[in-house]
Amino acid sequence: MDHITFLVTVVIATALAFDFTNGFHDTANAMATSIATGALKPRTAVLISGVLNIGGAFLSTEVAKTISGGIVDDTLVTPGMIFAGLVGAILWNLLTWLLGLPSSSSHALFGGLVGAVWVGAGEHGVHFDKVVEKVLIPAVASPIVAGVAALLATYLAYKITARARQDSVTKGFRLGQIASASLVSLAHGTNDAQKTMGVITLTLISAGALGHDAGPPVWVIASAGLAIGLGTYLGGWRIIRTMGKGLTDIQSPQGFAAEAAATTVILTSAHLGFALSTTQVCSGGILGAGLGRRLAEVRWGTAGRMVIAWLVTLVGGVSASVVKHGGTFGTVVIALCAAAVAAFIVLASRRNPVRADNVNDAHEVTVRADAPTTVGTVA
Repeated sequence: MDHITFLVTVVIATALAFDFTNGFHDTANAMATSIATGALKPRTAVLISGVLNIGGAFLSTEVAKTISGGIVDDTLVTPGMIFAGLVGAILWNLLTWLLGLPSSSSHALFGGLVGAVWVGAGEHGVHFDKVVEKVLIPAVASPIVAGVAALLATYLAYKITARARQDSVTKGFRLGQIASASLVSLAHGTNDAQKTMGVITLTLISAGALGHDAGPPVWVIASAGLAIGLGTYLGGWRIIRTMGKGLTDIQSPQGFAAEAAATTVILTSAHLGFALSTTQVCSGGILGAGLGRRLAEVRWGTAGRMVIAWLVTLVGGVSASVVKHGGTFGTVVIALCAAAVAAFIVLASRRNPVRADNVNDAHEVTVRADAPTTVGTVA
C-alpha cells in the first residue's frame, strides 16, 4: 500500500469518473434503437443495459492488457501523464454529450493518453505500431464491417418477411431486439469497461504497485464494471435521441439487424484485444440498417458531424504540458479548471433537457431553449 500515493488515488478516482461518463455517453450504443422502435421502455432499457455492462466487465481482460502495456511504454509513464489524458477524455465526453454527438469515448481516452505520454515522455514513450494495429485500423474497419453486415441483414429481413403480416413482423423483431440489445450491452461492458481497467492497471504499474505486464486485479475489474454500469443507468438521453432518431428512421427489423451486427463485431474484437470504439461500430450498424431498407431516410448531415467528432478525439495531451511543468500545482490547476468546465456543461444541458419521457419526441438535440421545436418536443 506504500505505493498508493495521493496522486495515484486521484488518478484512480479520475479514471472511474471517466468510466462513469463512458457509461452514460455510450448507453445509446446498446439501447437507442430498441427505445426508438418501442421494443423496450426507456427506463427498463437503461436498467437492463447497466446490469449487463457490469456482467460484461468480467468476461475478458485482453483489451485492458492492450492499454496497460500495449500502446504506451509503461516504464516511462507517470500517474501525472495518465491524469492529464483522463481529464481531456472526460471533458470531451461531456461536451459531445451536451451536443448530442455520439463520439467515441474510447478514442477520447486513447487520444488523451497517447498525447499526454508523447508530451511527457517523448515519442519513444508511445508504441505507434501498436496504436496503428490495435486502435487505428479497427477504428476504420469496424464501422464498415458492422455497416455492411447490418445492410445485408436488413435487406434479408425485409425480403423474408415481405408476405407476412406487418404487426406480426414488428412484434417478432421487437422481441428479438430485447435479446440483441442485451447482447450489445454485454459486449459493451466487455470492451469499454476494460479500457478503464487498463488505465488503472497502468497507473498502478507506473507507481510500482504492480509488476510490468501485470493484468488488472479483481478489485479493479469490479470497480470499473460498477462505474460503467451506474453511468449506463443514468441514461445519456441526449445521445440516445441522436442515435435512435437522428441517423435514420429505425423500424424493428432494422434495429435487430444493427444490434446483431454490432454485437458480433464488438465481441470478436474484444477477444482479439482490439480496443475499438463501440460507438463507431453501433453507428455503422445503424447507418447500414438504414441503407438496407428501401426508401429509408438516412440523415447524412448528422453522420458527417459524428465523423468529424471521431477525428477530433484522436488529438489529445493539451493538459499534459501543464502537469509536466507545473508539478503538483499544475495538476491542481488542471483539476480545478476541468471541474469548472464540467459544471458549466452540466448547467448548460439543463436549459434544454432530454429525458426518458421525451427522448423520442424529436431527432435533433439542441442546447438553446428557444430553438424551434415541434409540439411537445424538448431537446
